[in-house]
Amino acid sequence: MIQRPEYMERLINAKDKEIIKVITGVRRSGKSTIMKMFRDYLLNTRIESDQIQYLNMEIISDLELYHFKKLYDFLDSRLVTGKNNYIFLDEIQLVDNFEKTINSLFAKGNADIYITGSNAHMLSGELATLLSGRYIELHVLPLSFKEYYSFVLGEKTEAFQKYLDGGGFPYSLQIDDVRTYNDYITGIINTVLLKDVLARNKRGDALLVEQLAKFLASSAGNFITMKKIVDTLVSYGQKTTSETVSSYLVSLIESFLFYRCDRYDISGKKYLSTNSKYYSVDTSLKTALVGNRRLNLGSRLESIVYIELKRRGYEIYVGTTNNYEVDFIAIKDGVTEYYQVSLTVMDDNTYDREVRSLLEIKDNYRKILLTQDLGYYNDNGIEQINVIEWLLEE
Repeated sequence: MIQRPEYMERLINAKDKEIIKVITGVRRSGKSTIMKMFRDYLLNTRIESDQIQYLNMEIISDLELYHFKKLYDFLDSRLVTGKNNYIFLDEIQLVDNFEKTINSLFAKGNADIYITGSNAHMLSGELATLLSGRYIELHVLPLSFKEYYSFVLGEKTEAFQKYLDGGGFPYSLQIDDVRTYNDYITGIINTVLLKDVLARNKRGDALLVEQLAKFLASSAGNFITMKKIVDTLVSYGQKTTSETVSSYLVSLIESFLFYRCDRYDISGKKYLSTNSKYYSVDTSLKTALVGNRRLNLGSRLESIVYIELKRRGYEIYVGTTNNYEVDFIAIKDGVTEYYQVSLTVMDDNTYDREVRSLLEIKDNYRKILLTQDLGYYNDNGIEQINVIEWLLEE
C-alpha cells in the first residue's frame, strides 16, 4: 500500500471525537484504502476486532441492507456494549435515506462513524441538515507527486514526466502497460458517468455527458461560458439546452471528476461568477477522454498546480487585474498567495509576459512563479520556484 500520511494524521486526530468523519473523493482515488489503513491502525492500538464493523455498500450480498432501517438494525445488533465501536461504511450514498441510519447510530454515543462517498451531493441534502456542525469532511484526491515519488523514487525529473503524463490514480503504479492503463482510466470515467452522473439525471443522455466531459478536459486552463459550452456541443450535432448542460455540469462537479475555478477581480476586489475555468481531478483524464491530440503540457502543469493547491487546503480563484490574468489566487487562513504557472521562462520575453500580471499587484502577499526551470530566484519580490521542488516541499 502507498502510505497517505496526511490523510491518516487527520483521521487519527479525529478518532473518538463526537463528529462523523465523511471521506469524499472521486472513485478510485484511494478512499477505501485509507479506510483500511485506519482500521489496521486501530487493530495495532489494541482495539478488538469485534469493535470494528465494515461494509462496502457496492458489494454487499444482503439486499435488505440497502434499506436504512435494516442497515441500522444490522449494525446496532453488533455494537459491543461498554466499549467504543468503530463503524466504516463505504459508498454509503447507495443506501436511500442513509442519513437516518447514520444519525440514529450517532445518537447512541458509543459509535465512532466513518463513511465514504463518491458524490458531493451526499453532503448537500438531509445529511448536512441532520448533522449540522457534527461532521467533518476529509476530501481525498489522487496521489500527489510527493506521494507518487515516495513510491517510485529514482530521478525526480523523469518521475515527474511520468506523473505529468499518467497522473496519480493509486492503481496506476501497478500497471506498466500504457494501453492497459488507459483502459483502466477509461473504466473509471465510464463508471463515474454511469453511476454518479447519469443515475442522478432521469432520461440521461450518455453521449451528451461524454461530449461535455471531453470538452471540459480539452479546455482546461481556458475561460468557459455556458453559451460556449452549449454552442460547442450543438456544433458536435448534440441537441441540448443551457438548462440540460447546466444540470450535467453540476453532476460532473459533484462527482469530483472536475473542479470549477471562478474569477476574482484583484483591482476591484470582487468575485466574478462568469467565465470560469474547469480542471480535471487528474491529468490522465485528458488522454483518456480526448487522446493525445492537441497535447498541451502547459495546461497539464497548470492542472497539477491547481489540484495541489486544493490538496493543501487553499480556496482558489483565477485572478484578473486590468487586462492581465493571474493563474491562481490561493487563500488560506486569511493569507493570500499569487501563482503564475509556466513550463519555462528561460526566454526573457516569456518571463516578462508571465510576471507582468504579478507586477500589477501592489499588496505584500507572496507572488510565486512556478516553472520547470531549475533553481530559485527572487526578482522584485516575485519568487521563481522549480515546480518539482515546490510539489515535494513539506
